[in-house]
Amino acid sequence: MNLTPDQALKEIRQKKIYPLYFIHGNEPYYIDKLAEALEKAVVPESEKSFNQFVLFGKDADVGTILNNARRFPFMADRQLILVKEAQQSSGLDSKDKSVMLEDYAARPLSSTVLALCFQGNFDMRKSLPKVFEKNGALIQCKKMYDNKLPDWVGEYTRTLGAKISIKAIQMLVENIGNDLKRITSEIDKMLLNLSASEEITAGVVEKYVGISKEYNVFEFQKALTQRDVLKANKIAIYLAANPKDNPLPQVLIILYNFFSKVLVIHGTQDKSEGHLASVLGVSPFFVKDYLSAARQYSLNHVAKAIKAIRHADNASKGIESGSMDESAILKELVFNILH
Repeated sequence: MNLTPDQALKEIRQKKIYPLYFIHGNEPYYIDKLAEALEKAVVPESEKSFNQFVLFGKDADVGTILNNARRFPFMADRQLILVKEAQQSSGLDSKDKSVMLEDYAARPLSSTVLALCFQGNFDMRKSLPKVFEKNGALIQCKKMYDNKLPDWVGEYTRTLGAKISIKAIQMLVENIGNDLKRITSEIDKMLLNLSASEEITAGVVEKYVGISKEYNVFEFQKALTQRDVLKANKIAIYLAANPKDNPLPQVLIILYNFFSKVLVIHGTQDKSEGHLASVLGVSPFFVKDYLSAARQYSLNHVAKAIKAIRHADNASKGIESGSMDESAILKELVFNILH
């Protein structure tokens, strides 16, 4: 069975358990959540001491994994053998050892739940994951696409019985990116400090996460979009004075991606929000920001802004920048974009 992480989590919580789990991918948040769900669901708390075994790849070769999997549970219906960081297990690259694991997966014990968790994408051309898929569950945990993040953050918050404003979502997504572990950790931290009826607002994010609702990259981008010279320069000075929290390369990448999408809007005939969200690969939440920028900046002006960002990137690397520091580079960038 080929499942998405969310499908697998739902089934595990509903006690629909497979004898085999092959979990891999480059999104550690989901790998850890699946392992945690299996630990909670497979073996009752009173039986965990004898029938739940958590192994780590660096300490468990293929032989050790198979010896544990082939054992019968102690006075119980089933046992869980959970192998974390399975990519470090010795023997997986050996054809003979890999075949032994495949042989077990072809005829797994009904009383054993064997779950292999790989940090990183496994080579799907190999036969091992195919055998697990045939007789169990194959789950790939992919990095979340940026355009899916806002909806995901909103849904995660709702599952906790809480509310979050669109501005708060934008601040989290723009400043944290697709680090799901950090995003969920920050949301959990905020909710611990709020009453059940309180909403996560931009002010709450500023207070508990440390992201300024007035002086961050998102507000810098917004000030440029609105052609607010005074505010854009104020934020530029703040960003330059706090380079640890606002690395210049990251600021430039965000601005470059933004204006590149505005350029795409100018070249797209169908400017309905639904169509543009699909073309730009962003959440419908953000389409109005790009449309607003397209109204403020002509096609030629957008091209000029992109050229200015590239020049700032070169200056940040010491190319034709002379003695300019980050503050001077950002101030010059603001001038070149707005004029």
